[in-house]
Amino acid sequence: MKKAGILNRHLAGALAALGHGDGVLVCDAGMPVPDGPRVVDLAFRAGVPAFAEVVDGLLDELVIEGATAADEVRRANPQAAELLQGRFPALELVPHERLKELSAGARLIVRTGEARPYANVLLRCGVFF
Repeated sequence: MKKAGILNRHLAGALAALGHGDGVLVCDAGMPVPDGPRVVDLAFRAGVPAFAEVVDGLLDELVIEGATAADEVRRANPQAAELLQGRFPALELVPHERLKELSAGARLIVRTGEARPYANVLLRCGVFF
């Protein structure tokens, strides 16, 4: 049994399969999930687990070379916007409809229980060397 890191076996296995350039969408409970990408649904109750917890857990496990979020987050969810800008200084902002289109190309979608709007980010995996 693992003693640290991500313990959820479905998520840990999905993360181990990622490679350079793969996309990982971390999304709130309301984000439409497209057909195609593998989905690990962590949502338990409204707000659990929180978007911030999941993003931080993934950042402990993955090398990230880029991140994209919806421009609407700045107005509709300043707390999530601040979190994203703090974690990803070169954050790319696009219209929410464009983020939904981009999410169809993700390799993995991690759905949180977040119940605040626009708490979504598309991560692009990097390489550790």
